Amino acid sequence: MSKIPASVLAFEKKLVPSDGLMYGTTWEDRHSQSEPLKLQEKSVRGTISNRLKKSEEGKIDAKIESANLQRVDSCALTPAQDTLKLNFTLKVLSGVENPSACNHEGFNQTYADAVTGYIAEYGFKELAQRYAINLANSRFFWRNRVGSENIEVQITVLNNDINKHWTFNSLDFDIKSFENHSSDIEELASLIAKTLSGEQEFLLLEINAFAQVGKSQDVYPSEELVLDKNNSKEKKSKILYDVNGVAAMHSQKIGNAIRTIDTWYPEFESHQRPISIDPYGAVTNLGRAFRQPKQKKDFFSLFDRFSQGEKLENSEEEHFVMAVLVRGGVFGEKQ
Repeated sequence: MSKIPASVLAFEKKLVPSDGLMYGTTWEDRHSQSEPLKLQEKSVRGTISNRLKKSEEGKIDAKIESANLQRVDSCALTPAQDTLKLNFTLKVLSGVENPSACNHEGFNQTYADAVTGYIAEYGFKELAQRYAINLANSRFFWRNRVGSENIEVQITVLNNDINKHWTFNSLDFDIKSFENHSSDIEELASLIAKTLSGEQEFLLLEINAFAQVGKSQDVYPSEELVLDKNNSKEKKSKILYDVNGVAAMHSQKIGNAIRTIDTWYPEFESHQRPISIDPYGAVTNLGRAFRQPKQKKDFFSLFDRFSQGEKLENSEEEHFVMAVLVRGGVFGEKQ
């Protein structure tokens, strides 16, 4: 199958999370009161603990005498608080069958036919169930999830014409599996699937999540990327994210957690963990791309065939292609 004829091709994302704001509370009063968490700046005197070059090994004492001074941001609960609250919204949009930009009419038609066929056969039910489970299991807490005694997620539909609310105990879910079929998960997934399939224009959810991490414990907002690599001692070496003075998590980080649903990549049997939906199965903290183009399991190899009407090997490849389109991106063929 030849490559797609469109040189300009882009898709808008269909899962749109907001930034997540962080608050401190107690487990007993988590539904009634909370206080915004502020970032604190610390100046710390560390030791030299990095691996030394061969030429420096005999100078270790001199190195230790030179203190490793750092200015860093931190965030923690107060001694009266033992629970972290995270609040954000998630908008689900329809229209995945329509590229936001495409300069080839013939491709537009074959692509629309392929997506219509996918919706008729699967109705986005598999993807929607996985997104719903990732909301219920609080994967979006990331490091804040580890070592929590209790975790609760409350999800409320904000559409005026839909009155729905669910409460989940996140510790009931296996974070490596998508095999939960509770009635609440099915109900939430059904609304997500109907929206992605175009039966309704949008779905707006509000998520309030609570993690009992312990009194005075550190919590972990998103960390800002320090682009200025100047090693001046006057600059902070760790900058955390806040929104109008309230500690927060990037919308991109929350979105990455929600779309961590790919269990269809070639090495899943040995790796045994879902990865985030990405055209090449990239996992940056492992320095790996699990979907290599030479194996023809990457998004572009599959999309070129799928979008022009060719049947893929199995439903898993179709789910992956559609999940990347829900994620959005620029996928045109460079001339």
